[in-house]
Amino acid sequence: MFFFNSNKMFFLFILMFSTLISISSNSWFGCWIGLEINLLSFIPLISNSNNLLSTEASLKYFLTQSIASINLLFVILIKMILMKNFEMNNFISIMMNSSLLMKMGSTPFHFWFPNVIEELSWFNSFILMTWQKITPMILLSYYFNMNFMLFIIIMNIIIGAIGGLNQTSLRKLMAFSSINNLGWMIYAIMISENLWFFYLFMYSFLISIMCFMFYILNMYFMNQLFINNMNFFIKINLLINFLSLGGLPPFIGFFPKWIIINFMINNKMYLLAFIFIMMSLIMLFFYIRIIYSAFMFNYLKMKWFKIFIKNNYFMMINLFSFISISGMIFSTFFFY
Repeated sequence: MFFFNSNKMFFLFILMFSTLISISSNSWFGCWIGLEINLLSFIPLISNSNNLLSTEASLKYFLTQSIASINLLFVILIKMILMKNFEMNNFISIMMNSSLLMKMGSTPFHFWFPNVIEELSWFNSFILMTWQKITPMILLSYYFNMNFMLFIIIMNIIIGAIGGLNQTSLRKLMAFSSINNLGWMIYAIMISENLWFFYLFMYSFLISIMCFMFYILNMYFMNQLFINNMNFFIKINLLINFLSLGGLPPFIGFFPKWIIINFMINNKMYLLAFIFIMMSLIMLFFYIRIIYSAFMFNYLKMKWFKIFIKNNYFMMINLFSFISISGMIFSTFFFY
């Protein structure tokens, strides 16, 4: 088991610690060192000598992150050598932004992201989709090129929605969902860091439920959802959490998106708000498609397809789903 493995626990601690090094550093060089420690602690977590796929994933991850790190270091050095004063230079800011975007798997540098996630366990996928985005995003908020970032945000939103349409693997689906949410998150961090933190917290909460459920049910592909003879309550919980992740109004996943859309409307960014909302509809379409299949397909009850779920796990999932549903009721108290 993961949590009783002292090596893994050590690397997990270093992973958490490296993020703190990066975000509390007062120089770009310190930030870069934090990113490197982060990379070198995540590699042992995902590589598994018994599983060739995860070894391949760790190599892919290492190569892409190395390229991004070299790029970042190169830009930092150019900045230190050529520009003593920190004036905004378009080329430098775009280069720095690009290397950080590559670090977090944003478009147009996202091609490694679904491929790496496809070969990881659910727990590692969870870390890659949530914790590994914190450092690059905070570094991004220090120094970004406004027009370039708006372009990247729109690309993230669109590619995250379109890319997920033809996926059968649940992990790849979650990866494209993560790319779509990254667009929202980058926009949130451009508004304020508190809003970004709130969005990240909500997103991590929803993703953790999904990954936990898929891990317990041992599911990696869409067809397993309706072949497996599932408990009806598990299906209901899946439905609730998928809709919450897609951002449908009564659920809590809509709350951070609501605040961002509110901000856009107040600042007369109607076209951007329209794109965000339309792409959310596409996200909801492929979430609902999965659930619809799981609910509607008739399957044979086979004796050997029994899922034993510990009662306390099940209660925990029910509690989280209750929070997902009732979250908007609580959140209205904050607004008015």
